[in-house]
Amino acid sequence: MTAETSQTLDRGLRVLKLLADTDHGLTVTELSNKLGVNRTVVYRLLATLEQHALVRRDIGGRARVGLGVLRLGRQVHPLVREAALPALRSLAEDVGATAHLTLVDGTEALAVAVVEPTWTDYHVAYRAGFRHPLDRGAAGRAILKARQGRLQDAGLALTHGELEAGASGAAAPLLGVSGIEGSVGVVMLSDTVSERVGPRVIDAAREVSEALR
Repeated sequence: MTAETSQTLDRGLRVLKLLADTDHGLTVTELSNKLGVNRTVVYRLLATLEQHALVRRDIGGRARVGLGVLRLGRQVHPLVREAALPALRSLAEDVGATAHLTLVDGTEALAVAVVEPTWTDYHVAYRAGFRHPLDRGAAGRAILKARQGRLQDAGLALTHGELEAGASGAAAPLLGVSGIEGSVGVVMLSDTVSERVGPRVIDAAREVSEALR
């Protein structure tokens, strides 16, 4: 540290970097050990970063990067959407259902990119900005599966009627993307999800993950 730098700001930035490098978040104790400071200092840093939505803490108390990091630059969200759109377009056209990229925002799932198929007579109207609890709907359930390490079938989640009556959903989590928890999925007006949709959703999630690395 030089006389011209701020120790508190430096520590706050180091917190963000540490959190960005983990998919599962860090506890106050883990951050304290990594930074070489006491827990009181970490609590203060996290409280300040939380006020600006740069950090969020999950139900278990683990600190994670908040979506405020994405909002710091107007170009970041468009860049995330741009990276995901090719895979989402292909997915929507292939299965004839509305495809979406969903990210975690606190305790909610937030749709940040949505693509509707061009050739179907009808489809579910699903809009960017739509929010729902993480434990409802395929998008959120896929994210929770990845968070809990339940990655059988690549974390694929299938649901019916949880967010909209008569609608079914399929989603798979983004994997290996530092600092981002999210999923790629589809929602369709049907009683069940056909067998061919699941593998296609997993492939699309893998494509988006690779594009965001």
